[in-house]
This record gives sequence, structure tokens and C-alpha cells, in this order.
Amino acid sequence: MTRKENAGFTLLETMVSLVVLLAVGGIVMSGMTRLMWTQGSIANRTAMHTSVRSVTELLQQEIGQAGKVSLGGPTSLVTLTSAVAASAGGTTLVAFSLSAPPNTPAPTVYRDEVLTVDVGTNQEAVTVVTWASGSGTAVFTNPHPAAAPVTALGAFSTGVVPPAAAPANYPFGSTGTVLKLYGDINDDGNMMYVEYTCTQGTAGAPGTLYRHQMPFNQTTAKTANDNTMILLNNVLFNPNDPNGNAVPCFAYQVQPAGTGYCVTNVAVTLTVQTQNKDPQTGQLQKETKALLNVAPRNVVEVYATANLVDPTRAQPIPSTVTALLQP
Repeated sequence: MTRKENAGFTLLETMVSLVVLLAVGGIVMSGMTRLMWTQGSIANRTAMHTSVRSVTELLQQEIGQAGKVSLGGPTSLVTLTSAVAASAGGTTLVAFSLSAPPNTPAPTVYRDEVLTVDVGTNQEAVTVVTWASGSGTAVFTNPHPAAAPVTALGAFSTGVVPPAAAPANYPFGSTGTVLKLYGDINDDGNMMYVEYTCTQGTAGAPGTLYRHQMPFNQTTAKTANDNTMILLNNVLFNPNDPNGNAVPCFAYQVQPAGTGYCVTNVAVTLTVQTQNKDPQTGQLQKETKALLNVAPRNVVEVYATANLVDPTRAQPIPSTVTALLQP
């Protein structure tokens, strides 16, 4: 009789198999761990990049829209409520009122605004001397029939409020940490005043970017910034420029316009950090986003028009906005 061979594994073979299995498992687990760390790093950076990109896109849109003048909604036709006669000798104040289509907001007018009345040879630009509760006064050189169209041409040359370093007539203008702008910002017929306040901080105590919006003709004191106005809560000091100078959140290119100045370009630089530490390095990741050439198109257009063609197209800053500029 022959002996039957044992079909099982020897102890040595089992131990070798376990060693190989543990080695392969260790390699797989190491790869999985590194993959999770990489995924965590990517998720951190993606969240940070998405938040700062959304904010810079909003800034770009609102700076571009700053300075737009509006009498009402995008489709509303504002007209004279009743006929207006010419003033005697072109010096007498004439009362007038404006109408908008049914179911639309009342026209938005302010003192010193330049309105273009009527069409054709009878058209003229008049300056509002007084305005309250839907009616006001101005000096009219020509007579105008009821329902004559009325428009507010041009734009606010100070739609992006020039910094105080421009002449002294902007003592509470924009700064390197506070961007002040106004106009029909949302292109919906409502003129608003908007402040962006950038408080830079350190990795251990990051700063905040606020956006504060209110009607341009608000007469009550503006409220302080609060948590509902926060756009970013992880703002850091920007890296210095090549010459070692500090880089502000906002910088302005200022040009002379008539008797004042206007901002034709805004540079926005924001440095932020991730909310969570990087799984691989154990450090907070940082990113600097810079928009170096954001032009307020309405301001740029009226700057060229007022300097070359018609200075009345540069609408004066409303007194209510001047009041809102103060801290």
C-alpha cells in the first residue's frame, strides 16, 4: 500500500502567505490613506477657492454697475404728469411732477439731478432745484406737453466714491479697506448705496469681508456691520508687493472729471485661508485672488462723455449719499 500525501499547507507556507498578505494590505492601506489626505487637501482648496471666487465675481459685477442712474424700473417710461410752461426769462422756478406706468414704483429723483425733458427741438436738460413727495421745481427754458418723456442721462461720476487722497471734497471717500459705491447696482431701477469693508487678519485671528447695502436716499443713520453681512470670515493680510509695500484690499485709479475726480479702475486683492487644516501638512492653506483691472463701465463712459461732449452727463452725488459716506 502507498501512503496518502497530505493536501494541506505547512506552517511555514502559512506564515509566508500571511507575511505577503500583510505587506500587500499595508501597501493598499497606505495608498488609501494618501488618497484620503489628497482628497481632503483638494476639498479644502476647492471650498476656499469657490468662496473667494464667488465674492470677487460679485465685486466685479457691482463695481462694473456702479454709477448707473435710474428713474425707475428697466421698462418703465417716466413722463411729465402735466404740461409745463417755460419760466419767464429762464430764471423762474417752475413746479413739475413725474408719472410712471401703473403698478410700477414712483420715479426716483433727487435734488441737483439733471433731467432731460422731451424730445426733438423742444428737448432740454434741467436741474432739479427741489424735490419731495413726487414733485419738485426746476427752471424750464421751453414749454413741454403732458406725457413728455423724461430721462436721467449720463451716470454718477463718483459711482465708485473716490478716496479721500483725491481732493479734499471726498473726506469720507473709499479707502484701502472700505470700498464705497452707489447707483442702480442691481439694474432693477432701485438705486442703492453699498459698502464693502475688508478687515485683514492673521492665520490665528483671520479677518472679515462685509457687504452693507441700503437705499441711496436713506435718511436714517446706517447700522453697524453685523454677522448677516459677512461674505468672507477668513481674510488675511495680503503678501507685500515686490518692493516690500503692503497691498491693500482695494486700490483706485483716479482721474480728474470737471471740478472733481472719478475712479476709472479698481484693483481688488484678497488673501484667504482654508477653514480646516491640510491633512497632509497639518497647516492651513492660503490663496491670494487679485482682480487688477475692474472698470466701472458707467463711470468710465460718463468720464469720456463729460470731458469731451456734455458735462451735464456727469450727475452730481446725491446729498443723501454724502451723508451715508460718514462712518
